[in-house]
This record gives sequence, C-alpha cells and structure tokens, in this order.
Amino acid sequence: QVQVVESGGGPVQPGGSLRLSCAASGSIYRINAMNWHRQAPGKQRELVARITTVGSTNYADSVKGRFTISRDNAKNTMYLQMNSLKPEDTAVYHCNVLDYSGRSFWGQGTQVTVSS
Repeated sequence: QVQVVESGGGPVQPGGSLRLSCAASGSIYRINAMNWHRQAPGKQRELVARITTVGSTNYADSVKGRFTISRDNAKNTMYLQMNSLKPEDTAVYHCNVLDYSGRSFWGQGTQVTVSS
C-alpha cells in the first residue's frame, strides 16, 4: 500500500505565495520522478512541474519563473513553492510519484484558489 498526501493549498490573493507539500509513504521502494499536476474546473489536467531523483527540473511555460519544485529524497517528500500567484493558477494540485518499477501513484489533491 502506498499513500501520497498533498498539503498546503488554500485561498490566496493575486500576487501572493503558497508552498505545497507532497509526502509519499508505504510500500514504495525507490522513487524516480515526482510531478505536480493541476486541474482547473472544465479543463484537462496539466503537468506543472517535474523533478527527477538527481534534481533535474522541468516547468510548464505558464509557471516558469514563478514556481519552484524541490524534493527531499530522504523523506520521500516534494515541494512546490508558488510565488506571484495569478487567478489562472486556481486549480486542484495533484502530486504524482513514479517509482523505478514503473508504478505511478497519485494523491487526492489540494485546492489552490487565487482570488481577491
């Protein structure tokens, strides 16, 4: 059994910041890539940011320069620092964890609402 739990979402005003966390636990052997996805109402889920085991990162163009992904391999934990938030960043943010055997695990998501 593998559990993936996100936290840190909530309401925030435009221009504000939030830090999301994702913790993986349970019967997971070795984590490979860790990703943040988001899904806004009426839209498809999109990849926001990705980080590999060695720390290589990729970002969606819409968040480059504003979001920073990081991870603590010892704790099987990943973070997403979100700055200069915009209303269009409003979405449910999901953590996705991939292990070296090819398995993929998802969390339930955390809501981020950017509004004045």
